[in-house]
Amino acid sequence: MEDPRIRKLARFLIRGAVELQAGEKILIELHGSETGLMKALVQEAYAVGGKPFIHIFDYAVEGALVQGADAEHMEEIASYELERMKDMDAYIDIRATTNINMWHNVSDEAQRRYRQYYWGPIHLAQRCNHTKWSVLRYPNDAMAQLAGVSTEEYEDFYFRACLVDYEKMGRAMEHLEALMDRTDKVRIVGPGTDISFSIKGIPSYGMHGNRNIPDGEIYTSPVKDSVNGVITYNCPSPYDGFLFRDVRLEFRDGKIVHATSNNTAYMNEILDIDEGARYVGEFALGVNPVIHHPIGDILFDEKIAGSFHLTPGNSYDNASNGNHSAVHWDLIQIQTPEYGGGEIWFDDVLIRKDGRFLPEELQCLNPENLLSEEQEDA
Repeated sequence: MEDPRIRKLARFLIRGAVELQAGEKILIELHGSETGLMKALVQEAYAVGGKPFIHIFDYAVEGALVQGADAEHMEEIASYELERMKDMDAYIDIRATTNINMWHNVSDEAQRRYRQYYWGPIHLAQRCNHTKWSVLRYPNDAMAQLAGVSTEEYEDFYFRACLVDYEKMGRAMEHLEALMDRTDKVRIVGPGTDISFSIKGIPSYGMHGNRNIPDGEIYTSPVKDSVNGVITYNCPSPYDGFLFRDVRLEFRDGKIVHATSNNTAYMNEILDIDEGARYVGEFALGVNPVIHHPIGDILFDEKIAGSFHLTPGNSYDNASNGNHSAVHWDLIQIQTPEYGGGEIWFDDVLIRKDGRFLPEELQCLNPENLLSEEQEDA
């Protein structure tokens, strides 16, 4: 029997997140074997008059393909899939791995080729900028294990986080978007962190159910050469099969000039994939009222209420600072008291302290003010 929450999520993704219209083509991809949500998405796409296309990946087989492909072959594979992506109006990706480290045995060199010749052109350049898209995890045993809870507990958390009151969130975000659009200087301070940059002239966007799910962030990008100072990220960050911790970056005139972590050598290999990987492509504030602790998955962790991410790599076209890269690495710092606190200043005005918005017009973004009545009672 289908979990009714699966159907509710599928309806929201088709009608809300990607707003599929009659006659539009949508590519629905599944990484994994749990097809329940994919089936519901196909049915919901047909229900609105859309034209669904499907593609199911097996992580182990895909890993073998990536490991064996040289640069020329990876470009050939990407050329076919890029043409298909260009033909799509919308895209949904369900990531349902049974092991987040499935590609641990894929070499660093092979993963770099994948990022540079496949992921970058298809997803960062084409899909992110030219389709209506949504990417999400699937609530399986592996994700529950990663979060350190039972599968039933994780399913409850997952659906609460993914199906928050996005309409209410969108209205609340308007105040912060307006403030960010007229802000020049941003300064962030906290344990191991004192960093400043400008966001002047670069638009900001509130994401409230219209991209990654769960949603809940307001993003822009810094002026490319304006980032100066040091930042220490306190949220573990998985990337290409490795869980990075204690990431510390030093910036000078926008560029990462020194980077350390629990695997400094590998991290610098990632940052050396191309010139843009050492510049920042995104600055965003997380506000999902259900997510308070990291689970080791970026799609969730970047939405943690009271967090922000400052992202090395590619910037989105709609908030572009001119930086382009095959890398887009959402590194996260949580500023709630439990994680050491911190402050965010806009033009010398304290906007957020210890994860809570202070100005009266922004307090609607604090977690207790974003929960629906149903979630408050849960």
